[in-house]
Amino acid sequence: MPSVPEADLEHILAHTPGLWEPLRGQNIFVTGGTGFFGRWLLESFAFVNERLSLGAGMTVLTRDPVAFAAKAPGLASNPAIHFVGGDVRNVSRDLSRDRLRARLSPRHSGSFQFFVHAATQSTGLDDPIATFADIVIGARSALDFAVSVGVERFLFTSSGAVYGPQPSEITHLPETYPGAPDCTRLASAYGEGKRAAEFLCAAYHAAHPTLQPVIARCFAFVGPFLPIDAHFAIGNFVRDALRGGPIAIGGDGSPYRSYLYAADLAIWLWTLLFRGEPIHPYNVGSDADLDIESLAKLVANHVQPPCAIQIAKPRDPKGPPARYVPDVTRITRTLNLPAPIGLDEAVSRTLEFHRSLLQTLH
Repeated sequence: MPSVPEADLEHILAHTPGLWEPLRGQNIFVTGGTGFFGRWLLESFAFVNERLSLGAGMTVLTRDPVAFAAKAPGLASNPAIHFVGGDVRNVSRDLSRDRLRARLSPRHSGSFQFFVHAATQSTGLDDPIATFADIVIGARSALDFAVSVGVERFLFTSSGAVYGPQPSEITHLPETYPGAPDCTRLASAYGEGKRAAEFLCAAYHAAHPTLQPVIARCFAFVGPFLPIDAHFAIGNFVRDALRGGPIAIGGDGSPYRSYLYAADLAIWLWTLLFRGEPIHPYNVGSDADLDIESLAKLVANHVQPPCAIQIAKPRDPKGPPARYVPDVTRITRTLNLPAPIGLDEAVSRTLEFHRSLLQTLH
């Protein structure tokens, strides 16, 4: 599988001046390092660590290190990155400091200054009990482990799902919005799990003040390594376009979404890890919203000839369209983040990555 394009890695480095010094000579622990978020964090860490000669080390918890090594041999062979097998729900039990010393290279002491908890269950109704329990148990286990190995900065990737349905009169959800998912609906399992995990972050900070959890409420994203055969609309549109169309819209095309490019996502997450205020949630995403039909047209126009679009049902002229769009004023202004890559360019880069991937596979 191809790596993150070098232009994207250069973009990350160019827009994070002075950010990386706290990591010099330090160790970072990552859960969820083999998923979409994690892959970008690992690739950008490897690039920056070498380019800036940081001498940092990263340990990645994954259920199947061998399988990931087959997909990403460059990361698996990187001497600064160490993979340990395990389940985040049991990490505080299975990976004591002594066991880590035995499994890692001599430069590791079994202690970590930084922790990124990006492991999570995806949304869905297949097993709402397991979805909720895995998120909450995994977060508590990760926090227990972080305390035991001396972590100071802890980044938790939460979700915009914690707000529940977005009211139609609010075009962009701020962090101060007091809404919540309906706790009696099974579809709320993911959002309720993330809410409970955020509470755990606050409770652990109160009990262990040296642990500084930072909460990233993540919305929607696009870029290399985003699955194109899952429940992500933009990923499915990219898949359909690469096949020559038609791009299939399962609903009426009216809901509003926004998408942050993955390279900017990496910039934002690294910035939060090093500079975010503890227990002060930050929305992570784009505020440039458009409806799903317009998104499909944008993707369709990036292939030649532009492919057709199929919409499953007509729009309801009576009801307001659903929205899932963040207000990102807090993170962009307080942390002085640069303007992100626009959606048109983001789609272009994503399509090019998947074209290269298809050529590699064939």
